Amino acid sequence: MTDRSGPGDGRRDPADPGLRTLVDERPRLINLTYRLLGSLTEAEDVVQETYTRWYALPPGRRAAMESPGGWLTTVASRICLDLLGSARARRERYVGAWVPEPLPDRTEWMGGRWGGGTVTADPADQITLDESVDMAFLVVLDVMTPAERVAFILHDVFRYSFAEVAEILDRAPTACRQLASSARRRVRAVRADASPAAQRAEIVRAFKQAWEFKDIDALIGLLADDATATGDGGGLVPAAVHPVRGARDVARFFAERMAAAPGFTLHESTVNGQPGLVARFEGRPVSVLAFDIEGGRVRGVWAVLNPDKLRLWQTG
Repeated sequence: MTDRSGPGDGRRDPADPGLRTLVDERPRLINLTYRLLGSLTEAEDVVQETYTRWYALPPGRRAAMESPGGWLTTVASRICLDLLGSARARRERYVGAWVPEPLPDRTEWMGGRWGGGTVTADPADQITLDESVDMAFLVVLDVMTPAERVAFILHDVFRYSFAEVAEILDRAPTACRQLASSARRRVRAVRADASPAAQRAEIVRAFKQAWEFKDIDALIGLLADDATATGDGGGLVPAAVHPVRGARDVARFFAERMAAAPGFTLHESTVNGQPGLVARFEGRPVSVLAFDIEGGRVRGVWAVLNPDKLRLWQTG
């Protein structure tokens, strides 16, 4: 497999041939595993487990490894594949709907808090915010089979050849090509009419204003007829157990939420690289909202209320 470790791979510590590569590879592995799993927490766990397996190798084997970066990618991808295979059972135990973990933009991330402590991570460890972490994109990925998701992300996003993908999935290159093609059709089917970035920002701003004024008619005007609102409280905070469907019901739902919580404030923010909103109560983030906007209307809203998924949004 091609070593995609990037510059610096030749500067290896004589005492540990893999140390420099491990340092250089971490950001890319985090980016890969987050896209595969939709959870930064799980992505970090996978990368840590990948490192653990690296150091479990005999020193001689590590020293002789021609492509440490390729080995790390293969191991991390296969761990993700196993996790994705068990995700259905885990989701059945999850209380309510499951939504991918939302990411702020870099400035908010670096100013936030990490597990109760101030974030001091190298900016290179940040997830690269592009269309492959758009919340709508991640939601589409979540309905794919594990093999489709891995093949598509490795090939279409990270530009691995199908021969390399086949090595990871232990399948023929032609089968991997078919998996990626099937995944690509799924993405195109739901992302055929994505609105321009500037228009998305205007619509989110209008949604915020209408929500603040509890203006049901204005909200209906911004929503597609078949709009859906999905909340993820993880059983830790109240959230709608099932998605709310239809423009009128979604508009009424948000208006009623605002009326029931007069102390909430709404703030425009970047959520997974796209315009979104953060709801705060007494300065504390209690919900992060991502939007799927197509044809100039809001087609989907995902509200993440699970506090375990909001750790990067804590400020101060």
